[in-house]
Amino acid sequence: MSDPSAEPDPSDPAFVLHRGGKLATVSTVPLRDRDDLSLAYTPGVARVCQAIAADPGQVYDLTWKSHVVAVVTDGSAVLGLGDIGPEAALPVMEGKAVLFKEFGSVDAVPICLDARGVEDIVETVARIAPAFGGINLEDISAPRCFEIEAALIERLDIPVFHDDQHGTAVVVLAALRNAAKVTGRELADLRAVISGAGAAGVAVSTILREAGIGDLVVSDSKGVVHGGRRDLTEVKRLLAASTNEDNQTGTLAESLRGADVFIGVSGGQVPEVAVASMAPDAIVFALANPEPEIHPDVAGRYARVLATGRSDFPNQINNVLAFPGIFRAALDVRASSITEGMKLAAAAALADVVGTDLAADHIVPSPFDPRVVPAVAGAVAAAARHDGVARR
Repeated sequence: MSDPSAEPDPSDPAFVLHRGGKLATVSTVPLRDRDDLSLAYTPGVARVCQAIAADPGQVYDLTWKSHVVAVVTDGSAVLGLGDIGPEAALPVMEGKAVLFKEFGSVDAVPICLDARGVEDIVETVARIAPAFGGINLEDISAPRCFEIEAALIERLDIPVFHDDQHGTAVVVLAALRNAAKVTGRELADLRAVISGAGAAGVAVSTILREAGIGDLVVSDSKGVVHGGRRDLTEVKRLLAASTNEDNQTGTLAESLRGADVFIGVSGGQVPEVAVASMAPDAIVFALANPEPEIHPDVAGRYARVLATGRSDFPNQINNVLAFPGIFRAALDVRASSITEGMKLAAAAALADVVGTDLAADHIVPSPFDPRVVPAVAGAVAAAARHDGVARR
């Protein structure tokens, strides 16, 4: 039986906006008469097909491949709603495509798969990949998201990017760089605690280690991730081996004692006493939506710098600051993949956009700042060429 509270409310502006969907296909060429028809379709199109068959690289110049991304999900980890299935995920994927277009001038197609097996998803995406210049994976639950992304990166010669992991990580790193500056420190001076060892938690841990964070401890629902635990997945075993240098054990709250940074990507609530035990000039990124792990009113009593995933508080950590510019650059240089160097470059460029406006309540720019996408895209393109994955 359906949930009455989920029934569309005709007076709700969200339902009004979504009526009929948020996307449509639009022709980029005229179709006024028989001559136009003969060029856009048969017989003229046959000559173009033959040119691509003779030189496959021409597909980038003669089709939409150079500027279009597939936004792919299975609906298993949508926003904070969880496993709601591919149909219910479609409004989010449409929204992601709108953001690609509006912020990065990248065309995107939402693709919601009725599949859950890793091999099924990988095979399906690989088979449709020839029509796209890049693959943005979205809202796929861990640990399958790691396996799917790794398999597709290995199999395809176009960029594959799981935004829940890497988009989040790029923006978190940019914000933390600037938060450290506000408090007169460097990344290497900081001891950080991450709540959450899923997709975002693993990616944030990876990029912070690459960027030179001083010390890093990760906690999941069962406590601190350390090498002595026997319940760890392969991904968490690797995480234990690359973090927690002091081999801490115990709870998240215990790990926060004396910590400089809290980064929440889990949704679990953190008691106020644990926040109070953090070091002076603490930095709190409570990113769960809609309910942060630490409410800003609580965090504000103890933290010098606060960020959330919400738009109604300062310092929103929003992936839209990263993925449009990253994909814009990847498509422009026809990158074969997105490297760690490209992600680090994106974070540094994003942090630099803030410039002299840096303040405790302004550590990341607005998504509507027109400097964001050009800055990120320029840095990512340069990094792609440096890393040898650019093909133009």
